[in-house]
Amino acid sequence: MIIIQGVNNFHSGAVYYPRWLTPSLQEASQDHAVVVLTGARQVGKSTLLLNAEPFCRWRYHTLDDFDVLAQARREPEALWAGVEQVILDEVQKAPELLSAVKIAVDRNPRKYRFILSGSANLLLMKQVSESLAGRAVYFVMDPLALGEVHQLPPPDILTRLLAGEFPAEGSLAEEPLDPTDLMLRGLMPALLPLAAPHAWARWWEGYVATYLERDLRQISQVEALVDFRKLMQFAALRSGQLLNQSEVARDAQLSQPTVHRYLNLLETTHLFDRLPAYAVNRTTRLLKAPKAFFNDPGLAVFLAGYYEASDLRKARAYGAYFETLIYHHLRLLTRLMTPAGHLYFWRTQAGAEVDFVVEHGRKTAAFEVKSAKNPGYGDIQGLQTFLQQHPETSAGVLLHSGTSIKRLAEKIVALPWTMLTG
Repeated sequence: MIIIQGVNNFHSGAVYYPRWLTPSLQEASQDHAVVVLTGARQVGKSTLLLNAEPFCRWRYHTLDDFDVLAQARREPEALWAGVEQVILDEVQKAPELLSAVKIAVDRNPRKYRFILSGSANLLLMKQVSESLAGRAVYFVMDPLALGEVHQLPPPDILTRLLAGEFPAEGSLAEEPLDPTDLMLRGLMPALLPLAAPHAWARWWEGYVATYLERDLRQISQVEALVDFRKLMQFAALRSGQLLNQSEVARDAQLSQPTVHRYLNLLETTHLFDRLPAYAVNRTTRLLKAPKAFFNDPGLAVFLAGYYEASDLRKARAYGAYFETLIYHHLRLLTRLMTPAGHLYFWRTQAGAEVDFVVEHGRKTAAFEVKSAKNPGYGDIQGLQTFLQQHPETSAGVLLHSGTSIKRLAEKIVALPWTMLTG
């Protein structure tokens, strides 16, 4: 169980955990007139903006406030009257506000600094792409990394592996955290003070209900919320696995166009990702279907119906949910890169596969994930095949839940999964 003392947040009443993304936001706000920060509801966007320097000293408006929302629709310029630095939170509720931001920036490109925050992916909203094209830089905030929970700096292990630098062999001083409770609870900040599985499940139940009844209705007309909830459950059962939309449609008894639209909505609200396949060598027959991942393993586990650690440990899909946890941390680390790294998976029609491929510029690293504590040489066949077909790859990595750091081949190393977390 993780018990962490966070920094008190006197502005919003929440607990503030300093986020790895903050330095990038600070730098971008100095260089660009508009910074867009998106992420799922409850990941901590507003808490960061109300606490981190210099944003805690900027004027802050949230469109959750009905008066502010009305003003944004009638007289948006008044929201930044008399100031040059302003935060507009939940802007997806009034996308027409963005035209006023565009005019202000175009008239005074050196004067104003805006941060636009929201729980929908504003890049996928037509009004945003039209209003802010060429004027904004975009960041996505994810649920907490384990290292952020412990208030540790981001690790440099991914950068080192991409550079072909391998850690020395040895063992961790302490047994890594059992990931089961972490996967069951999840990594939303509001979950951290809750100590028991039933409290986690109750929180997720309220989160999903709020998402269905409030957030979803704001961005799309979804009349059959029961069907949408059913789609979420069937997608959660496939987190960490190949996504076959026809199969999901059949199991959920929904049409394929409906499934496609609902999955797009889950992506738009940052709850779900479709991880693309890595394909450089066009002579190799590769599977092109994406892999499905929820943005927080706790949400996937809850939707799949696992509410106790004992049930989760016995689940056939335990390894897939552990892979969802690893995906979350790899995604965090790739988003911290400048420019952001790219994340893929790799699988051939002959059955060779690696769980993740990280690409940054001309550098690549491949990752295989095993929830066992003592994986060995027999677990690296996929990595070996990938390295044979992509010899320019800097490193192959076997992530596991044990303590050992061990070289298994010239370019392959076995590492405890917690080395990705800070």
